[in-house]
Amino acid sequence: MSGGRFPLEGARVLVVDDERQILRALQVILGEAGCEVIGAASAAEALDRASVRPPQAAIIDLLLPDGDGIELTRRLRTWSQMPILLLSAVGEEEQKVRALQAGADDYITKPFGSRELVARLQAVLRRARGDEGSSRVAIDGLEVDLAAHSVRCDGRAVHLTPIEFDLLRMLVSNRGRLLTHRSILAEVWGPEYVDDIQPLRTHVARLRAKLDPENRSRFIVTDSGIGYRFGC
Repeated sequence: MSGGRFPLEGARVLVVDDERQILRALQVILGEAGCEVIGAASAAEALDRASVRPPQAAIIDLLLPDGDGIELTRRLRTWSQMPILLLSAVGEEEQKVRALQAGADDYITKPFGSRELVARLQAVLRRARGDEGSSRVAIDGLEVDLAAHSVRCDGRAVHLTPIEFDLLRMLVSNRGRLLTHRSILAEVWGPEYVDDIQPLRTHVARLRAKLDPENRSRFIVTDSGIGYRFGC
């Protein structure tokens, strides 16, 4: 939680959705969490408002009357590195992957709960502020020293292979962000391996087992068909 009374107090958030009911609901949820909300009903309106008063984060619907959220994300990314969350319907996996590749940090599937939305937004804002920039990370019993390449979980040493450590480093360094299979493969194995998903799944399974054999989803969460996120 930030220094204010509310979870997101002071954060200026651009919200883009052409469905008035959803836009209003988002304004209420984020307003109650302490945000200053900038509403827009189209891509053109969103770009205009963002240029006049740059937001610190954006929540964008995937489908807009004058384009789509993916193209809007690309255009915002030409001048801003602010966190961007996409709103999508169930079953739009290919579109979600495209959105993440265009520069979105995460997505929320409709219908969504207010607590989930606020938590996701907090996570990406925390990462944008550099709260995870230390070389030492301690979360929920997991201690990772990125400089020393050492890992402990619940007080016990965890011995990882170089690939497993690189996977953990990437996930921890991007805490609060959903990473696609292709982005992880390109970073850890190299761009020529971006389509080799099975080795990635195998190494993630081994990493999970080493971190916590009793609860293998404790730290790494699977987004089926899309990728992984560090879930704490």
